[in-house]
Amino acid sequence: MAGGAKTEGAGYARYTYRLRVSVGAKKALLGEWDRCRWVWNECVAKSKALHAHNIATGDRQTCGPAQLDKMLTEARSTTPWLAAGSSVVQQQVIRDFGKSRAKAHKDIRERLAMRQRAGMPRWKKKREARPTLNYTKRGFRLQHGRLYLAGGISLMVVWSRGLPADPSSVRIYQDSVGHWYCSFVVPTEIQAIAATGRVLGVDWGVKQVATTTSDGHDLPHAQHGMKAQTKLNRYDRMMARRKPKEGRPASKGYREAQRLRAKVHKKIARQREDTGRKWAKKVVRDHDVIAVEDFRPKFLAKTTMARKAADAAISSTKRALLEMAHKHGRIVHLVHPAHTTMDCAQCGARTKHALPLSERTYACTACGAVSPRDKNSAHVMLVRAGLSPAGVEGARPPGSMGQEAA
Repeated sequence: MAGGAKTEGAGYARYTYRLRVSVGAKKALLGEWDRCRWVWNECVAKSKALHAHNIATGDRQTCGPAQLDKMLTEARSTTPWLAAGSSVVQQQVIRDFGKSRAKAHKDIRERLAMRQRAGMPRWKKKREARPTLNYTKRGFRLQHGRLYLAGGISLMVVWSRGLPADPSSVRIYQDSVGHWYCSFVVPTEIQAIAATGRVLGVDWGVKQVATTTSDGHDLPHAQHGMKAQTKLNRYDRMMARRKPKEGRPASKGYREAQRLRAKVHKKIARQREDTGRKWAKKVVRDHDVIAVEDFRPKFLAKTTMARKAADAAISSTKRALLEMAHKHGRIVHLVHPAHTTMDCAQCGARTKHALPLSERTYACTACGAVSPRDKNSAHVMLVRAGLSPAGVEGARPPGSMGQEAA
């Protein structure tokens, strides 16, 4: 199954496809992953040992990719098991380790709070870390519809759609259910669609995921997680009954219950992604300019609405909308969410006190306008983006495009 084109940067996208892996290919992939995991753990050990040495002696020795590459070269020359694997994917492990370690050091220098730091790279344990292999251009090729990896590994790709260009890299990984996927990074171009001359304001919520200035483009809460809660509770009880004692390996029954639970979660995630992408496609197709609330729902995880907010998948839906707009060349304005529920979309007056969540109707004391609370907030998005002049609804004022945000 192909995932949608996920924008990674200017002019690049990621295309994901399902893999049909034979017994021999699976054994080879797991062998490569064992070697990559060993290289990663060696990098972690080298980094920890050097850090302890610097603290004890006061030295300032570094542990960058150059030193780790030299360590890998020496290890491959003395270890036949390691040399039997591809050097491309092992070198990429070192690059990934360097990026992870650099990000951790950057967060420390910037004195971020502990809860916001990326953290130093940790050990990859055999039963916990899932296989992930990254190949650059010289480590793979596509021929006769099959994917050939360095080391003589041949994989069958389920081509649910074609690639728009030659890929520059590929990632092979296994999900929690046990399915294998390949993810290609390819250069893309904007796929322009016909202009409509219409604009739209979007306000995020929990009772209704997206409330817009157009009734036909509202996104109701699908409650995919709520509908599957009965199955999840059942598998949770199965895992609780079969939970292994500390220090003991998990039983076959525990791993089976864990797999069934992961399968349900995977289905829920796919349903949420599908719902969000279909809604985003409809919104982008029907509107040229979109004013979106720049809402960050992370704080909802600490409230009584945590479960329902997580089931709404606001972050993934917002991301799908931004990616779809970028793909088709539409303009998106990110509006700061401060006071959007307190301002009147008609006259701009602001209430003296924040409205409680139980009050779903906005009544302006200045101009007397009455409207549903979320609808008023959606119109406020247009006003703040400069897209909705007074008395004109759904039209764009000439020469008032506002500042683009992507």
